Amino acid sequence: MTSGTRTALVAALLLAVTTLPTATASATAPGHVEGRLPSGATYVMDVPASWNGTVLLFSHGYRASGAPNPAQNAADDATKSRLLDLGYALIGSSYASTGWAVTDAVPDQLATLAAFTDRFGTARRTIAWGESYGGLVTTALAERHPARIDGSLAMCGLVHGGVANWNNTLDPVFALKTLLAPDADVPLVDLPDQKTAADAANTLTAALDSAQSTTAGRARIALAAALHNIPGWNDPAQPRPAATDWDAQQANQYTAVKGLVQFPAFSWRQEAEARAGGTMSWNTGVDYAKLLGRSSVRKEVTELYRKAGLSLRADLAALNRAPRVSADPAAVAWMSSTSSFTGRLTKPQLTVHTTGDALVPVQAESALKRAVTAAGSAALLRQAYVDNAGHCAFSPAEQLAALHTLEDRIRTGKWVGTGPGALNSRAAAADPTTPARYVPYRPAPYPRPYDLAHPADGR
Repeated sequence: MTSGTRTALVAALLLAVTTLPTATASATAPGHVEGRLPSGATYVMDVPASWNGTVLLFSHGYRASGAPNPAQNAADDATKSRLLDLGYALIGSSYASTGWAVTDAVPDQLATLAAFTDRFGTARRTIAWGESYGGLVTTALAERHPARIDGSLAMCGLVHGGVANWNNTLDPVFALKTLLAPDADVPLVDLPDQKTAADAANTLTAALDSAQSTTAGRARIALAAALHNIPGWNDPAQPRPAATDWDAQQANQYTAVKGLVQFPAFSWRQEAEARAGGTMSWNTGVDYAKLLGRSSVRKEVTELYRKAGLSLRADLAALNRAPRVSADPAAVAWMSSTSSFTGRLTKPQLTVHTTGDALVPVQAESALKRAVTAAGSAALLRQAYVDNAGHCAFSPAEQLAALHTLEDRIRTGKWVGTGPGALNSRAAAADPTTPARYVPYRPAPYPRPYDLAHPADGR
C-alpha cells in the first residue's frame, strides 16, 4: 500500500465516525450502562442521579497486544467515586484493538460520545481527558475534533506525539547496544514478529544486567538513561535520593532502563511497526554529545564516568561513529499523520505531568509547548507539574484540582489559578484525604521533538 493510500484510509476512518450507526446498549444497573460499538469496541458509562450536565470522556492508556482490554471511564476507582459524587457523567471505550491503536481509539471515543448523547441527551459541557497513551488520544481529539468537546485534560500524556516518542525510545537502546553489546545480534528496528522482539530484548537485558555489576557499566547505563531523560527518582516505592547521590540515582535508572528494554523498545515497537508498515524511527544525523548536553540528568552521567575512570568523550564518539538507523518514509508518514500534532488548539487544554516519570519523561511537555507556541495557540494551553515519582502517579485531589481549573477556563474564558499554590489549595479543598503536590517546574527541552508545526523536524 502506498503512503498516500494509507494516509487517505486513515483520514477516512477518522471522519467516518460521524456516520456510524447508533450502538446498542443495555443497562446493567441504574446509572451504569455497558455496550458495544459497531467497531467491536466496548464502552462503559456511569451517570449519577444528580448529573451536573458535564460529561467526561476518558481515554485510557496503552495496552499491549493480547492484554485484557476492558472499557474504562476514569483513571482510578477513588477518583471515579469522587467524580460521581460530584455529579459528573463518566464515559469511555476500550478501543477496538490494543497496541498503538490511535486509528481505532479516536473514532471509538467519538462513537462512545455519540452513544451517550443518543441515550442521555446533549451534555451542557463535554471534556476529553486521558492518561499516558490516552493523553495522546485526548490531544488528537482536541486538535482534530474540537467541535465535539469544550476542553481537554491530558495527564502524563504522550503529548510529544508518535514520531518523537519512537525516536526517543530508539536512542537509549542504540547506546546500550553500541556500548554494552556491540557484537550481539540485537536488531533495534524492522522487527518482523514478537519472537524476534523478545529475543532482542532478552539479549540486551542480559548485557544490561552484566554491566550493572561494574562501575564502567553503570556509567554507560546512566548515559543511556540520560538520552531518554529517565530521572534518578522514578518510582514512588524508591527512597528519594539526595541531589548528589549519583549511585542511588543510577540504581533507580537501571530498573527503569530494564523496563524500557523489556517492553517499549522492542515488543511495543514491533506492534507499532506492523501498523506503520515499517520503521518510523531514525537516528541519522543525530549528534549524541549534543543530545546529552540537553539532558536533564547529564551531571550524573559526567560524575559516574569520572568515578569509573572512563572517557565520556570516547563513548560519545563511539555512538557518533556507529552505523545509524534509517527510517522508512512511508512509515514515518503514517505515524506522523495519525499520531503527531500540529499544535493548533481551538479549545483550552490543561496538561499535568509528574516530575519523576521514566516511561513518558516530563520533557514531553516541552515538545507540546513548542508545537502549540509555533502554531499560535499558546494562550489556550497551560501546563502543571506534580512533584512525585512514577508514571501517572496522581492523587484524586490532584486530578480534581486540574479538572476544576480547566472548567473555570471553559466557563470564564480566562485561565485563573494555574500556579502550584492555587492548584494545591484547590486540591486540598476537593479531597483533603489525598496529597496535593503541585510545584513550580520547568522541564528541559525535549531531546528530539517532532511535530507538524515544524516541517524541518523530519529532515
